Amino acid sequence: MKTTWYISPWFIATVLTLIYALSVVIVNNDSLALVTIGTRFSEGIPQDAGGTEGYDGQFVYFIARDPSTAEVFIANGGDYPAYRYQRILLPALARIFSLGNTDLIPWAILFINLLAIAGGTAALESLLKQRGISRWYALGYALSLAIMGSARLSLPEPLAYGLVLIAMLLIDKDRWLLAAGALAFAGLAKETTLIFAAGYGLYLVYQRRWRLMLIFGAITLIPFAVWQIILYDRFGTFGIGSGGAGATGFTVIPFGGVLEIVIFIIQAAMEVIQAGEANPVVVIFRALIGVLIFAVVLIPFVIYPTIWGLRHGWVALRTKSPSPLVFVLLINCAVMLFVPFSTYREVLGILRFIAGLEIVIILFAAQLNAKRMLRYTTFWALTIIFLIGSG
Repeated sequence: MKTTWYISPWFIATVLTLIYALSVVIVNNDSLALVTIGTRFSEGIPQDAGGTEGYDGQFVYFIARDPSTAEVFIANGGDYPAYRYQRILLPALARIFSLGNTDLIPWAILFINLLAIAGGTAALESLLKQRGISRWYALGYALSLAIMGSARLSLPEPLAYGLVLIAMLLIDKDRWLLAAGALAFAGLAKETTLIFAAGYGLYLVYQRRWRLMLIFGAITLIPFAVWQIILYDRFGTFGIGSGGAGATGFTVIPFGGVLEIVIFIIQAAMEVIQAGEANPVVVIFRALIGVLIFAVVLIPFVIYPTIWGLRHGWVALRTKSPSPLVFVLLINCAVMLFVPFSTYREVLGILRFIAGLEIVIILFAAQLNAKRMLRYTTFWALTIIFLIGSG
């Protein structure tokens, strides 16, 4: 039975995100609440002097407001301009859509992300329907913190992964060069989307489609490489690999970032006990609560889906004709094993990072017709609670 357009995941997700964002503006009586500016960056007030941290959406806002001076505000708080400027697509579009009007920039960012949520979710719906699976499973992605929450925080994930989904839809239709263009733009929105380009590149290598692989790689990577050179010329460092403030490197031990969290909590508890600053029983109890909180976030939303993807992806890889999705799945899951401690230790950070994981798990579960896992993916929509609960 044909359904009306407004009874669809893309429309529902877009409207709910809009309602959430508007409620934030109304409660705070200021559209800048969507940007979450910290005085460490906007006014250069050190943290030990009461400066507030804000969140990453402020960097999008600063660059969109004035690309020529944003680096000053970014550096004020001890962050790295090249790292923030490398995600140039969203601030560039926001500046264009706002016509340079500073007051309109938060609304322009929101509008772009709403379009991206609508388009990306619609693309995911199409990919699910092509696999004979209900399009409603797209809501696990669209209502997650990685997408809905990022739109509220003025972050580039909805735009970046919306473009990824469009690229995946194009590849399903064997339109590789158009898909490469979409992935090139995605890479300029957020560099982590290049994981998908790498996965598709590996598939083309496996298929020995050398000419297509070279053209696909060139279209996807040259714009990103050129932009990195421009960043190096301006800031003296590349954006890729520079990391934000407090960033740590990728680990070499699988789930080493998770292990470091446990070690960090134990060490902190031992230091307090040795200093005699609190009752040891209370300290140990609080440490256990801390570990439990991270376990509640990481095990169901990150670790289990990653292990499921690696296991089933490896089985699929050993078949006669593995699909492109198998390679994209495996490389996304493999990356999750080595994500830095600095990403895992921040709940919002890791729940944003898994946007790509959400996409590949939903689609691969659909490809396998794994109904239990498909139902499980809907739990990603619950991650938005971690943001709503924090304000």
